[in-house]
Amino acid sequence: MASFWEKITVNGQEMDLYASVPSGSAGFSPPYPAVLVAQHATGVDAFIQDICDRLAGEGFAAVAPNLYHRVTDPALLNEQPRPRPAALLSDPDISADINATVDWLRNHDAIQSERIGVTGFCMGGRVAWLAAASNPHFKAVVPYYGGNLTATWGAGDTTPFALASNINCPMLFHFGEIDENPSQDDMRTLDAELARLGKSHQFYTYPGANHAFMNPAGGRYQEAAAVASWPRTLEFFAQHLKG
Repeated sequence: MASFWEKITVNGQEMDLYASVPSGSAGFSPPYPAVLVAQHATGVDAFIQDICDRLAGEGFAAVAPNLYHRVTDPALLNEQPRPRPAALLSDPDISADINATVDWLRNHDAIQSERIGVTGFCMGGRVAWLAAASNPHFKAVVPYYGGNLTATWGAGDTTPFALASNINCPMLFHFGEIDENPSQDDMRTLDAELARLGKSHQFYTYPGANHAFMNPAGGRYQEAAAVASWPRTLEFFAQHLKG
């Protein structure tokens, strides 16, 4: 596995993205299926980089774009408490960043252009849903505890939830049982809407798990949920991106 930082251009602006690619010594060779990893609220930090590296270890090229690249005052990202992502990001900009990353992947010789998935954690779970609803090239989407799906951010005029009819790839969604955003009521609402629309989806709820249960550096990490959900994610991506 090799990892590095890359710069791509979005509407004339540079955006950093973290990339991790499989190792030939592990038996993988290009072109690779790819997974876009949408950051959580603290950015493309050690947790998100580790997720990319773990995906690369399973044969996927993984990239995580820095969705905060438009924030002109870096001090905002270091404030405690950090401003809510909705105050820093705008849905049209998020979609532009996702689309630019997908275009970069699809035009890269080392990537199988028709085998791209997306996952994300916390705000990244919301981004993953929005990405699948706004870009037709994803073949699988795996949101982890993505909340605020019924709200717009910034200049957005349509909520991710309202865009569900545009999702045309299978979805695997992981929920924490005691999470309040998304709550179990939210899960039932999402499930009912996707079922009404005839969208392929699988939902898993992890007993006693809270929001951010995957992040070992956070205070709400739950090993049982993390250990159970990750193999499901890998199997789902293998089925839809490798199969």
